[in-house]
Amino acid sequence: MRIPLLSRLLPIFICSLTLIFAVSGQCLRDQRSYLLELKNSFFFGTDFSNKVLPWNESVDCCSWEGVTCSEGRVVGLNLDNQPIYGKLDSSSSLFRLHYLQHLSLAYNDFRDSCIPPEFGNLTNLIYLNLSRTSFTGQIPIEISRLTRLVTLDLSDISNEEYQNLEGPNLVTLVQNLTRLTELYLDFVKISSQGNDWCQALSSSLPNLRVLSMSCCDLRGPLDSSLRKLQSLSIVNLWGNDFSAPIPEFFADFRNLTFFDLSYCGLNGQFPKKIFQVPTLQTVDLSSNELLQGSLPEFYPNGSLQSLQLSGSKFSGTLPDSIGNLKRLSEIYLTGCNFNGSIPNSLSNLTPLVYLDMSSNYFTGSIPNSLSNLTQLVYLDMSSNYFTGSIPSFSMAKNLIMINLSYNHLTGQITEGSIPASLFSLPSLRTLLVGNNHFSGQLHEFSNVSSFLLEELDLSSNNLEGPIPMSIFELQGLQDLTLSSNNFNGSLQLNVIQQLRNLTYLDLSNNNLLIEYNGTNSSLSSFPQIMRLNLASNKLKTFPEFLRHQANLERLDLSDNQIHGEIPNWFWKIPMPFYVNLSCNYLEGPLHNLSSTNFLDLSSNQLQGQLQTPLPYCYYLDLSRNNFYSVLPELDIEWSINSVSAFLSLSSNKFHGQIPESICNAAALGVLDLSNNSINGTIPQCLLSSTSNTLKVLNLRRNKLTGKISDTFPSNCSLQTLNVNTNLLEGVVPKSLANCTNLEVLDIGNNKIHDSFPCHLKGMSNLHVLVLHSNKFYGSVGCGGSNVTWPILQIVDLASNNFSGRLSIKSLANSKLMMADNEAQSGLNYLQFDPREYVEGSYYYQDVITVTIKGQIIESVKILTIFTSIDLSSNNFEGPIPEEIGVLKSLHILNLSHNCFTGRIPLSLGNLSQLESLDLSSNKLSGEIPVQLADSLTFLAVLNLSFNQLVGPIPYIKQFATFSETSYEGNKGLYGCPLKRNCTSAEPRSPPPTFEDSNSNSRPLIDWNFLSVELGFVFGFGMVIWPIMFCKRWRIRYCKHVDDILFRIFPQLYLGGKQYRGIRAHGNAGLRH
Repeated sequence: MRIPLLSRLLPIFICSLTLIFAVSGQCLRDQRSYLLELKNSFFFGTDFSNKVLPWNESVDCCSWEGVTCSEGRVVGLNLDNQPIYGKLDSSSSLFRLHYLQHLSLAYNDFRDSCIPPEFGNLTNLIYLNLSRTSFTGQIPIEISRLTRLVTLDLSDISNEEYQNLEGPNLVTLVQNLTRLTELYLDFVKISSQGNDWCQALSSSLPNLRVLSMSCCDLRGPLDSSLRKLQSLSIVNLWGNDFSAPIPEFFADFRNLTFFDLSYCGLNGQFPKKIFQVPTLQTVDLSSNELLQGSLPEFYPNGSLQSLQLSGSKFSGTLPDSIGNLKRLSEIYLTGCNFNGSIPNSLSNLTPLVYLDMSSNYFTGSIPNSLSNLTQLVYLDMSSNYFTGSIPSFSMAKNLIMINLSYNHLTGQITEGSIPASLFSLPSLRTLLVGNNHFSGQLHEFSNVSSFLLEELDLSSNNLEGPIPMSIFELQGLQDLTLSSNNFNGSLQLNVIQQLRNLTYLDLSNNNLLIEYNGTNSSLSSFPQIMRLNLASNKLKTFPEFLRHQANLERLDLSDNQIHGEIPNWFWKIPMPFYVNLSCNYLEGPLHNLSSTNFLDLSSNQLQGQLQTPLPYCYYLDLSRNNFYSVLPELDIEWSINSVSAFLSLSSNKFHGQIPESICNAAALGVLDLSNNSINGTIPQCLLSSTSNTLKVLNLRRNKLTGKISDTFPSNCSLQTLNVNTNLLEGVVPKSLANCTNLEVLDIGNNKIHDSFPCHLKGMSNLHVLVLHSNKFYGSVGCGGSNVTWPILQIVDLASNNFSGRLSIKSLANSKLMMADNEAQSGLNYLQFDPREYVEGSYYYQDVITVTIKGQIIESVKILTIFTSIDLSSNNFEGPIPEEIGVLKSLHILNLSHNCFTGRIPLSLGNLSQLESLDLSSNKLSGEIPVQLADSLTFLAVLNLSFNQLVGPIPYIKQFATFSETSYEGNKGLYGCPLKRNCTSAEPRSPPPTFEDSNSNSRPLIDWNFLSVELGFVFGFGMVIWPIMFCKRWRIRYCKHVDDILFRIFPQLYLGGKQYRGIRAHGNAGLRH
């Protein structure tokens, strides 16, 4: 049987055709071998690759994950985020895959490799992504050969902080890549001026749609050549420093969808039209602190989805048309200057997920219509001026966080103020309504066991009554803050056992009687708290549950009523880094003091000897106790630690000498040994060690003797030196002038014998100078044209032997005393910050002690606007200088117990801020100027007694509030409040001016009065003449008259122990 030829050839044809199709659909052998060789050159992390590792010869390589083929050739390779480690060098088989069109190696680690120039051989590439591959070295110029590229992503390519683009530069890199539509160079350091990089892009990349060059060290201004890139859809340039306005031509980009120029140093006025681009979906201008602008009227059906303006100076009100942005899901306006009320149209933004309007100037009530925002997850309206009640947010079932703290929200805790329904929002994790004006009792609420609330802050309101027990049934609570309210009643700490997840509890500054009645068996069931603050309540014992707390970081039991000794077990638990037990009634010795970061045991009744060596803390305050021992040695860690530390042992009963070993404590920033019985000399090494970290040295009120050694180093770092009330002798050391940062110098109440310390006039930071009650002599003030102490605010030279005429400008040429009150800055305090903590800052604060009318007043903090001059009890003579009127911001002036003569200067009326004026016990004559009574409206203390003043007392304004003791000892004075000639008549007019006195053509002379006056002057001059022109007679006369007056009026004696003048000294202050 013959078979036709066609029938015999048909199987062969079919087999051949099948073979041809099979070959064209399979990975070519060389392509497979290149890929396997590439796999073998890589290392893989612990998270094994789910793409490359399964590659093997038994499977067609075109079916391998991450591989794309065309006609058996590899045209696509996606190996991003495997993770792959190792080298990728010029010999890699990757560069033999010449048909590649799509290549991504992103999110791998080639940190041992430079970027191979062989990437330039893959000329068929359309897409290249090398982002976050940790390559080193320069971007090769060969990249510019890839002329078919449509997408190039080299963002964050280096394992260094920035990848420099130097050879090639941006112009060279992109000049041949004319087909690019997407360019990503984020975190590549280009360092180019605005006209250079803008023109490089606009001239070479006409089709660019995506421009992403954030953090590239680009400079401004933005060049107008960018307007050529009309196809731009995404503009991502955040993190550059343009320092220029935004040009309006961006509003002409009709395809613009994404616009991010945050953190760019933008300034000027932002063009409103950009907000109105119909296609715009995201605009981020946050953290441009100088950028101003306001929101426009928004057109209906806008595309905007994300509006981020935080940290800019955008201002004005929110337009009602914001409700037209029906796609808006994110609004971030924190830290701007917006004001006005919240428009009700905001409730139309039903897709809204994030709403942050914190730290603005919004007013009015929070609209109830916000409850309609059912998709809302995050709501922050804190730090504004909202009033009224809180919406229930009953419809906002997706809310996770509500922050309404730091507003003026008011009302009692009932439905409509803090609605109970807030506690039952099914997704709510955080509720912050602290620092408002809520009042009344917080009532119990039900069905709390299923609540998911994790953080609750009701602090700093006016809530009262007992704390509702239902709060302690919120089993998900991790952070509970109820501090600074008026909660009262008894609270059993056992209730917190139910809060198994609790890590932060703050009940401080209430009126709670806190007790614990648990058994030892229940101690271990307490939650492991990290931060516990029970300060300023009525806690009477150490809570026993603390002995089982292993994670405690911060413990504050200060200002309570804890009696007895600190339990031994307390020192055996893992010590928190912050412990504050101050202001209690703790007794007994400290035998097991443990080292920690912050330990405050001040203001207790601890006694006995202090352990030695003293363990290191960078804040250790044992002041105001009854410790009785020599000063302890310090642990060696005080010498090797580099952190500036605080050590206060003040107000105890320490005695003996200062150990020289304390000089080795290089970590000391503040050393306060004041108010003890320490004797001996000040170690020379202690003063010479001020070149290290020592900023505050307070040795006041001890029994130190000898001289202040002249050993202050050339790089002295002291800010406060206080040795007041000791027995120190000698002179003010010359080397003290090296302490140019000194702010407070108090050497009062010693036996220093020296002239006025003009060698210290170079201390331009000096605020307080106290030389009170020493043996200083001579004239006051320093010659020369240089300004002496330009910011001096407190001067106390009282009770010395200074003499001569007074020159105010040479003594107090201070802008703080001369400035108008309106020109002075806000309230600040003299203080030294030894270290800042995450929770806040704790300061050493200098303290001022002022004696006014025999009353000692001590201010815990020295305001930098408080000014005072005390020159009392010296031998100053001559008239009070008229120039004293320039000290317009002076608060206290004491010139008493000197030998000033002449009239009270009219310029004293310029001291409009004066609160205390003492000119007593001088030789002042003439009448009390009416201008003083008319101008000194803040005057609270006045003493003009024991002078030679005459005439009527101006009994008006503040002068009408002073008693007769303010004027006694002036025989020529009359009128209220003195009993002689007291009438209620209107005060006479101020004395005429010089021009008024000479307005008439001829003066009239009353010879009857003139003869009496001539006789009086002649007789009086016989006594006064030698006193005025003979210094020895004058001094003896003043002292003799004073002795007579003091014997007659012993109650007025101001020279003894009760008289202190104005004393400035430092003390430890703690500020949260």
